[in-house]
Amino acid sequence: MRAAALAGWRILSAGGAALDAVEAAVRVLEDDPGFNAGRGSVLNRDGMVELDASIMEGDRLQCGAVAAVPRVANPITLARRILDAGRHILLVGEGALAFARSAGIAECDPAALVTDRQRRRHAERAARRSTIGGTVGAVALDRSGTIAAATSTGGTAGKAPGRVGDSALIGCGTYAESSVGGVSCTGDGEAIIRVVLGHRTLAYLKDAGDPEYAAKVAVDLLVEEGRGQGGLILLDWRGRTGYAYSTPLMPVAIMSPALGEPRTPF
Repeated sequence: MRAAALAGWRILSAGGAALDAVEAAVRVLEDDPGFNAGRGSVLNRDGMVELDASIMEGDRLQCGAVAAVPRVANPITLARRILDAGRHILLVGEGALAFARSAGIAECDPAALVTDRQRRRHAERAARRSTIGGTVGAVALDRSGTIAAATSTGGTAGKAPGRVGDSALIGCGTYAESSVGGVSCTGDGEAIIRVVLGHRTLAYLKDAGDPEYAAKVAVDLLVEEGRGQGGLILLDWRGRTGYAYSTPLMPVAIMSPALGEPRTPF
């Protein structure tokens, strides 16, 4: 978490863009096999890794996303290339891979994304249902006042091939409006989709003007109406942060000029 926060902060402190900062932070987490994103992601029913990711810039509501993508180690960068291309928003499966090739993003051996830890957990699912989490995300505000958000995940352990969760869906797992704020969500994807959690969170933030309150109310919505568990990180246009979760654990790292070194509330 500290390394990810610093990766984003180095870009922001040099006057870089929020979009670059969230991509850099999420790439660090995708490369860490301890998280359910990139290498080390959970396996689907067939024992394969399929990845979802999305990224959004809040000035012009530009966004890009990928879903059910195999053989790409950093799906957040593929989502960013889709955003930059400006034609489509969401590409899936083989179509996303074809775009990756055209954009010069290298494919990897599918086995390179699978860790021994996840192989063992996949085998254990024959005896019990897995509840592995670990979706990653980042939100940033740059000097120009632009807010960006990004989310990346391997999804749900043992999912059906082709299943797509909230992390690939703009307005569900990821959303940003520079005049209001930005949010990245984690948890039960189907529940987050039901309540369009990212967009609803920013609506609460706009009404209440308090990111901590908006985050708490949004998670209550997820539990009560979405019928699932999860959490989110939230940043408003002033640079104030909020986060909330209903799960046993959701690691968070926060960095700002006032804080100096990254602060982890856990």
